[in-house]
Amino acid sequence: MCKVELVEFNDELLEGIGSYCLRSKKKSNGYINKNKWLNNRFEEGLKYVQVIANNKQVGFIEYTEAENSSRVVHADGYLVIHCLWISEVGKGYGTRLINKCLEDAKKLAKKGVVVVTNSTTSWAPSKEIFLKNDFQLIDTAPYDFELLVYPLCSEAEQPYFPNDWEERLKKFTNLTILRSFQCPYVEVASENIIAGANKLNIQVEIIDLKDREALMELVPTPYGIFSVIYKGQLLSFQRLTIHSVIKKLRELMQ
Repeated sequence: MCKVELVEFNDELLEGIGSYCLRSKKKSNGYINKNKWLNNRFEEGLKYVQVIANNKQVGFIEYTEAENSSRVVHADGYLVIHCLWISEVGKGYGTRLINKCLEDAKKLAKKGVVVVTNSTTSWAPSKEIFLKNDFQLIDTAPYDFELLVYPLCSEAEQPYFPNDWEERLKKFTNLTILRSFQCPYVEVASENIIAGANKLNIQVEIIDLKDREALMELVPTPYGIFSVIYKGQLLSFQRLTIHSVIKKLRELMQ
């Protein structure tokens, strides 16, 4: 019989077991930065819960109060799911993790739980598992982003995306990276942008997002933690190969 348990992490467990993403490269800057980021956020009430099956890490969920979230969404009074990732599908692990989040939301008397999804990238969850668990699609944004909610209070104001995405992009002319280390892959994604830009002698400006206020004001997609902008246009919100970086930059330089 398979032994399955949900393990809610703290700084001690994080040090011992380690986080889920990029765990094959525990000495990489991305992995180290992610763990530092988690340790800082545990004090804010962030939850990082892993599924352990037969002593093997098979998935995790990360969520926090909207007021501290890394997603660009107006959702005060809600919990926001940052990530849900399962390596062994079809065994109900994802639903168990979602139910853990919903239980916490009820204990905290939250208005509900929201998640930003995108089926075109592995950097954000896709919506199917949330729809199966009674979440509702309530808003959309450019680049195939969707906002889903599980309401716990029928009278609560619904969460929503900002509507000034184009105006945010126009603030940046130089090649600029907006980033936070909520995702361990942000490090290598940044390195690829810099390497591609160097091939074309383009200088890169990096803005490390220090707080939610800066994120909500500047970031041009709901994903929040990684945006690359050049000449007022979005180059990417996910990792690109160096070849793709060069190609996209050349297109915008013409």
